[in-house]
Amino acid sequence: MFGKSKDMAQKPHDQEFLEYLVKSIVENPDKVEVNRKVDEMGVLLSLKVDPKDMGLVVGRQGSTAKAIRSLLRIVGVRNNARVNLKIEEPEGSTRGPRMDRGEGRGEDFNL
Repeated sequence: MFGKSKDMAQKPHDQEFLEYLVKSIVENPDKVEVNRKVDEMGVLLSLKVDPKDMGLVVGRQGSTAKAIRSLLRIVGVRNNARVNLKIEEPEGSTRGPRMDRGEGRGEDFNL
């Protein structure tokens, strides 16, 4: 279905789908790692990507992440399971602290 390699053929559909989808949009597909955990709340897929690919996976204002979560819900419904996605912040993330409005924009006038 999604490029059946020997290790992918044994993975659950939701995990296989997420790996295929994310590897298709990142620049470092070999660094994509998906872990699957099942508990009373349903299925939890934890996603790890290269720090440089984090922006591609999350998207502007989280739009790509929201779309991935919506697709995973559909896969879950087809398999009678509740599927949730956790995108793990990679170690060495290049994301710096958030800046307040005006910071770093030359708007500090010291009046």
